[in-house]
Amino acid sequence: KACDIENIDIEAALIASLDVKNNEVEARYVNIKILDGKKFIFFSNYNSPKAEQFKLHNQAALVFYWPLSDIQIRIKGKIEMIAAEYSDNFFMNRSSFKNALAICSEQSQPIDSYKMMKEKYKDSLQNNNLTVRPKYWGGYSLIPYYFEFWVGHPKRLNKREAYSLLNKEWQKSFLQP
Repeated sequence: KACDIENIDIEAALIASLDVKNNEVEARYVNIKILDGKKFIFFSNYNSPKAEQFKLHNQAALVFYWPLSDIQIRIKGKIEMIAAEYSDNFFMNRSSFKNALAICSEQSQPIDSYKMMKEKYKDSLQNNNLTVRPKYWGGYSLIPYYFEFWVGHPKRLNKREAYSLLNKEWQKSFLQP
């Protein structure tokens, strides 16, 4: 339904993770690039704050929201790194512009200026092999154990269906708005 109504950025999902060291919840958007069976796959820098959080707490929550269709999907799941070969293949088939940024960016680390980042990026475009994935970049999969499908209603009588994985079987329930 999200595709039919021409929602933009349908692959964008908010991902929330637990920062165990600081006892805080963090959230940011990622692009879900691949649905592989039961896995939602996205890519990131393995040295980023979220990667550190995944190492210490392997659960996360995804939220998709498509405003034109007024649909939200909440997903809770376990996070795992995907196979290096899978990440290599994905990286090799991306644009050189995206790869140059993945190579030169120390994601979320401070830098003196945006101008300096642009210079690092330009240097990466000109001087790096943009088809070889750096070892500090790759994919993660979120393997769901909970889904909630929310459909908005003009009078706030929102429809909410939940599915929980219990003993390898999905249990369906309805939730009040």
